[in-house]
Amino acid sequence: MRHELIPNLRYADAARAIAFLCDAFGFTRHAVFADDANPALIHHAQLLWQDRMIMLSSVVDSPFAQGGRITTVAQAGGATMSLYLIVADVDAHADRARAAGAEIFLEPVDQDYGGRGYSARDFEGNVWSFGNYDPWAAV
Repeated sequence: MRHELIPNLRYADAARAIAFLCDAFGFTRHAVFADDANPALIHHAQLLWQDRMIMLSSVVDSPFAQGGRITTVAQAGGATMSLYLIVADVDAHADRARAAGAEIFLEPVDQDYGGRGYSARDFEGNVWSFGNYDPWAAV
């Protein structure tokens, strides 16, 4: 299935981010385009979450980065957005993320609006929330 909204993240260490997101949160590699001369520099990567995609790359000085003031969470002084992903087993997912080094800052909890969820930071400070609440089903 094709989805027209694809989050795109920038990382100071994009190669490490790819490994972390796969190990901690369960993403899979779809495509990774590293620099030939410097494999740690990721020009573009696509990771899949079930049938959804995120894209990410290394932070580089480019017209796009300059024009959009694209930066990392650390450079911005904190996260300006977060991503929410639906998982079947919230507690097991949190355990996996914790074991892989994610900083769980909101432990799994039942929400007043329905469902159960938790929130974590990746190693560069991006905020990720996971829960079994499906807003599409609730409408």
